Amino acid sequence: MIIGNSGSGKSTLARQLESCVGGERTDLDHIHWLDRVGVKRDEEDAKERVAALAARPNWIIEGVYGWLAEAAFPRATALIWLDMSPQVCRDSLALRGPWRGATAEQHADFLGWADGYWQRTTSTSYAGHQALFAQFPNVKIRFEGRAAVDDFVANLGGISP
Repeated sequence: MIIGNSGSGKSTLARQLESCVGGERTDLDHIHWLDRVGVKRDEEDAKERVAALAARPNWIIEGVYGWLAEAAFPRATALIWLDMSPQVCRDSLALRGPWRGATAEQHADFLGWADGYWQRTTSTSYAGHQALFAQFPNVKIRFEGRAAVDDFVANLGGISP
């Protein structure tokens, strides 16, 4: 399970892990949102979908939504928290651009929401991720910079799926 703010590198790390160690990769954005940004899936349905994915034998789930990540915790063997600085996240989001056909207004709202990560207190915030990380009972890894993530992935290179 990989958590972190928008722009922290969760999807990139999930793709890298998928190619190094295998497993089916799922972005929680594809569970939380229906066909496009702005249309949310029913929360209970979303949690059930995540629990079903986590019941599979080999998976990688990544996302900012702490309340959805928790649905995978009973089957998660490791939790990686990408605790990147606000500037790293902002820079990454600027490079990425709008997501899934979002309008300019929706994208601006999203950037504001992502920037609020350190002030919010929900499960989808710095404080929420800190609490999830503290309570997780299995292997926990917290990265506070891109170089540490790159080193981690490089050391996985010898592991084949």
